[in-house]
Amino acid sequence: MFAGAANLTTDGANTTIGSANTFRFANLTSTRYVGFKANAIIAANVTWTLPVSDGTSGQSLITDGAGNLSWGSGAAPSPPSTVEYLVVAGGGSGNYGGGGAGGYRTDASFSVAASTGYTVTVGAGGSNSNGSDSVFSSITSTGGGRGGFASGGSGVAGGSGGGSSYDSAGTGGTATAGQGNAGGNGGGSGPFGGTGGGGGAGAAGVAGAVSGVRLATGSTGSGGGNGGIGLQSSITGVATYYAGGGGGGSNVNTGSTGVLPTGGSGGGGNGSTDPSGAAASGTAGTANTGGGGGGSDPDLGSANTNGGSGVVIIAYPSTSADLSSIGGGLTYTLDTTTRAGYKVYRFTAGTGTISW
Repeated sequence: MFAGAANLTTDGANTTIGSANTFRFANLTSTRYVGFKANAIIAANVTWTLPVSDGTSGQSLITDGAGNLSWGSGAAPSPPSTVEYLVVAGGGSGNYGGGGAGGYRTDASFSVAASTGYTVTVGAGGSNSNGSDSVFSSITSTGGGRGGFASGGSGVAGGSGGGSSYDSAGTGGTATAGQGNAGGNGGGSGPFGGTGGGGGAGAAGVAGAVSGVRLATGSTGSGGGNGGIGLQSSITGVATYYAGGGGGGSNVNTGSTGVLPTGGSGGGGNGSTDPSGAAASGTAGTANTGGGGGGSDPDLGSANTNGGSGVVIIAYPSTSADLSSIGGGLTYTLDTTTRAGYKVYRFTAGTGTISW
């Protein structure tokens, strides 16, 4: 080990820079530098052996796949022929019933071609409305359904359906086939019956409790139904839930100790969460998950909570070319490290056209 340098060691023949730190070459005044460092994720040790002499103008270093580098005129990377995608629409708003999750669509092999424009749209979360659709090329995921409002108000259809308002006359909104699940039905026969949870990509919203009275002091139950769970995707290299339904609203009273409705894993907002006796609003769906908004205490009148915005993600092997054009004000990130061997484009807002 070099004195005072825990991450710089030698065994007498080889020198190691530890912890993915950078080997730097400074400029003349040592105010700037260029550097090299190892990838944070390395599956096996590898050493590259440099060529014995310089190449000619325009050549680049090429590997033989066994660690030996030589000078050659390698072709530029080609566009991919297929990509993986995840397209999640914006979640519906929670009103009394929980908002339904945005539609969830995914595939591991979608054909693409060079010099062809592909539309990308990231759907917004609903605000007292259904969520907006998300789009990648010919793939459209439908916005989540709004939660039901007013006595007996049914949830609205969407990618996943919104949960019903209070009163058993209300039904959960239906889902779009292959994209999500229905919202939960209303419970009870009066204004204090529980509201339904919004549907999620992985499960239907839970029906509201059959209760004709306000949750009283010392109550250990919950009037509203939980939001339906979302689905996991590992397209980014990290297993993540998307498209959870919003929890239904509950009508609570001072001293209630019950567990109030939760949103489904995947960004669903919780139902009304203040058991202090004051009218309480649910929480919004999480941005870029397509989660439905949580339902509110019916004492709030027309209050609503927004659904979470959607997301569009495409991934393909890192040996293929980067996108050559990303237009129309799309907000995105390109990650080449989290999922080893893949380029992952994550679009989080806007609409536009991409191409290779």
